[in-house]
Amino acid sequence: MKIVIAGAGEVGTHLAKMLSRENHDIVVIEEDREKVQNIEKLYDLIAVQGICTAIQDLKEAGTKDADLFIGVTPIESRNITSCILAHKLGAKKTVARINNYEYLLEENQKFFNDLGIDALIYPELLAAKEITASIKMNWVRQWMEFEDGALTLIGMKIRTNAPVINQKLMDLKNSEFYRVVAIRRNSETIIPKGSDEIKANDIVYFITTKDYIPDVRMQAGKEVIQVKDLMIVGGGNITMKTIESMPDNVDVKVLERDKLKVTNLMEKTDNAMILNVDASDLDVLRDENIEEMDAFVALSENSEANILACIAAKRFGLKKTIAEIENVDYIQLAESLDIGTVINKKLLAASYIYQYTLDADVRNVKCLTHVDAEVVELTAKEGSAITKGRIMDVHLPNDLFIGGVVRNGVGFIANGQTQIQSGDDVIVFCLSSCFHKLDGLFN
Repeated sequence: MKIVIAGAGEVGTHLAKMLSRENHDIVVIEEDREKVQNIEKLYDLIAVQGICTAIQDLKEAGTKDADLFIGVTPIESRNITSCILAHKLGAKKTVARINNYEYLLEENQKFFNDLGIDALIYPELLAAKEITASIKMNWVRQWMEFEDGALTLIGMKIRTNAPVINQKLMDLKNSEFYRVVAIRRNSETIIPKGSDEIKANDIVYFITTKDYIPDVRMQAGKEVIQVKDLMIVGGGNITMKTIESMPDNVDVKVLERDKLKVTNLMEKTDNAMILNVDASDLDVLRDENIEEMDAFVALSENSEANILACIAAKRFGLKKTIAEIENVDYIQLAESLDIGTVINKKLLAASYIYQYTLDADVRNVKCLTHVDAEVVELTAKEGSAITKGRIMDVHLPNDLFIGGVVRNGVGFIANGQTQIQSGDDVIVFCLSSCFHKLDGLFN
């Protein structure tokens, strides 16, 4: 596939990293010469110094032959314009990163489709959804539902008191109703087999059905926290969308030192208490009753500050903390400091965009923040290889794992005896380097 990426910022670079592991023909357009040189050194691709809204630069990047054009510069108007131009030049499909929620409204989608933009991606909204899910299901690190909850993916850190510790996965109680699909141990990602064991401090991803979520929680030794009072540090777009999506029974208090952001938030919402204070001052946190909060979210523009804020919140006694960490190198540090849930916009955005590089009928793609793996929801096509026999007979690659199936709205856990049928929605877990293998199985 010929893919042109406009922008070598955080999202564009991470997307290029993911795609360069496969046999795609990738061209990156970037105005900054230093970024062009850096990305070309790091990855197997062509980087062109140019302006993504300049027709000549788009032509030189081979946009007319592109199967997919992705506009992910930090500037929304450039992304939209470059996608329109790319479509006119001959690009088969275009995706634009935006920062205006209004563009995502259903009544506006046809407008953008008519302009030649096939999909819009709003990373801040994706991040807000992650935060809201983490507050609602506050005993987990990551939560994802498939087909209205027919199957649920749950990521948790396993404590020393968990019943699952040192048990073989094949021996776990009620294991036919849930499966362990990925394990992060130290810096290693494990796609597990039945003979593997869970150790204390592993980050473990389970897939299960609605009825057995309490079983999974008990196996992991987790307690539910009732979140009624939530403190958020930072007043940007993610905070705004988080406030809008938070349940009515949660009282939100926002601390932001920038007066302009405070004014903007006050104008747009009356569902939170907005305070113009410096949350880096521990006395301010104490004065704002942080010790009485049930959960704490750090959403400033500084990853280090967010990590430190969550550490401070934990010292004040809070059990649930969430940090936006945009520097990928800091994610493992946050894990070691037991920060809790980590939000990374570029990982969320890159995973969402990635589904457009696959020919298979992909319904959803999501990066698993704490492990080097992705979860993909695909629909099995009639006659595809995955439907030709039982899972054990299909000979799946070692770095790919089928966790569950949704058939006619009913979810069930997959095993070696499961026969995938055409039309089934299949939940697949794979290391980040094996995406290209999905097309051969599901097409």
